Amino acid sequence: MATLVGLVLVLTGVPTAASAAANPDAVDPQAAQLLEEVPGGELVAPGHIVWPELDMEFVAASGSSGLSARSVGSCSTGRICAYTAYNLSGSILSWGSCGSIAIPSTFVTRSIANARTSGYAQARNGSTVLATAYANGSANVYGSANNIRCYL
Repeated sequence: MATLVGLVLVLTGVPTAASAAANPDAVDPQAAQLLEEVPGGELVAPGHIVWPELDMEFVAASGSSGLSARSVGSCSTGRICAYTAYNLSGSILSWGSCGSIAIPSTFVTRSIANARTSGYAQARNGSTVLATAYANGSANVYGSANNIRCYL
């Protein structure tokens, strides 16, 4: 199945990591920074990266991930999301797993969303809580967050 998807992407002209490397102008600048900082990322489109082993995804503000079900703003059901702008706007970095998650230093978090049905997520600097988003909720982040802690 993965081979078929890869073949479809190549045949339809959707940028792959290899084609993006050949044409660096096609890659969103923030996506390029994240690819350098966080190993294992797979470029799906110029502004869309997934890290399968981290259950993490990045979508640039001008991009679209094709996600359909939404729970909190543009944060898909069951995920924890960080945004580069206040009020759930800007580029999105999201996770499907829960725990203590490092935020890449090139990603400035200004708001978070918790699209889970229980628990809460905290944007933190070290162990200092900057903002808390409860189940099906969101919060703006004031300060420099370097991790998100999710509690079920």
